Parts: sequence; structure tokens; C-alpha cells
Amino acid sequence: MSLPEKAFPVSWDQFHRDARALAWRLAGSQSSKTNWRAIVCITRGGLAPAAIISRELGIRMIETVCIASYHEYTEQGQLAVLKEVSAPLLENDGEGVLIVDDLTDTGKTAAIVRAMMPKAHFATVYAKPK
Repeated sequence: MSLPEKAFPVSWDQFHRDARALAWRLAGSQSSKTNWRAIVCITRGGLAPAAIISRELGIRMIETVCIASYHEYTEQGQLAVLKEVSAPLLENDGEGVLIVDDLTDTGKTAAIVRAMMPKAHFATVYAKPK
């Protein structure tokens, strides 16, 4: 598998530093006044940053929402929800829940999860310019 023309490789060390930096920004932001009930990570990319952020912020409950969007790792295809968020975290429209992903590209995946939990806070380690 070759890398796309505009690839931006990130080492695991750099990714870990960036995820910790995101946790620190969340801790110092207006949202830090929120007592997070849980983290919902968007799999698969959100698994690693969710683990790092949960440790940094002391959040023990981690849930997943599974959405398939990339096929063959080169282009985004039809989105499919493979696993939804558990019912207790959907209560109150997701208030007090932190949604974590590694990357936001077009925002389509985030929009699906945002529709499930409109009051949740969305955070991502990286965002493409789009």
C-alpha cells in the first residue's frame, strides 16, 4: 500500500504528545467545568487518543461508537454505523459526554455522532483544513 500524495505521517510519539496536549487543553477550557460522565470514542481512530485523554483527565468510563467511513484507506465512502452508543450515555442528549476522535476530515462522521448526542462535547487530535 503506497501513501497518498499529500500524506502527513505522524509518529506514535508525536501522536501521544498531541493527544496529551488535547487533554490539557480540555482540562483548561470552559468545558473543564463539566464533570465528564464518559468518553465516547469513534472507532477505530479514536481508541488511542481516548485512552490517553481518559488517563489525563481521570475519566474511567469509555464507550465506543463504530462508524465505517474509509475503504481501502484512500477515500471516504458510504458511512455505516456498525455499533451505536449505549442508551445510558444517550440520556440528556449526551450532556456530560466527551466524544473523541483522532482526525476530522469532512466532518461527516462527527455529524452522525453529533446527531446521536447533540449536547456532547466533540474533540479531535487533528483536523484537516476542510
